Amino acid sequence: MADLTQLMENEVFMAFASYATIVLSKMMFMSTATAFYRLTRKVRNLEVFVNPEDCASFGRGENAKKYLRTDDKVERVRRAHLNDLENIVPFLGIGLLYSLSGPDLSTALLHFRLFVGARIYHTIAYLTPLPQPNRALGFFIGYGVTFSMAYSLLKNKLYL
Repeated sequence: MADLTQLMENEVFMAFASYATIVLSKMMFMSTATAFYRLTRKVRNLEVFVNPEDCASFGRGENAKKYLRTDDKVERVRRAHLNDLENIVPFLGIGLLYSLSGPDLSTALLHFRLFVGARIYHTIAYLTPLPQPNRALGFFIGYGVTFSMAYSLLKNKLYL
């Protein structure tokens, strides 16, 4: 098993760590953006909350219930964040294994850069919103990159 200094000298692993940090930071930003939209999307000067306990500080009973609702813009940001969770988590697991499997640096960088670019593009397409197939293109490029790394692992490195 490689120790930490060996990992830090592995260029592919360090590239993976860098790009993983970018997409994880982007995913963290999306949760903050969701909260921001909830607090700033006011209809009749009311914030948007989906859980009763979140609006309890605004009053009790019927007074608090008027804050309990959904909003299209808030839901769009939330769905973009959920899509990140569905795609970034598999990328992290497969990308980690892929980066430790000894791939060519240029091939690994292509995978990592395409994935990060696709996820950023997907978010822009989702939040703007850009017409389809923009969002689908961002999704399928990222999905394809993760699948490509998985295929490479299964074909070349893993024992079945």
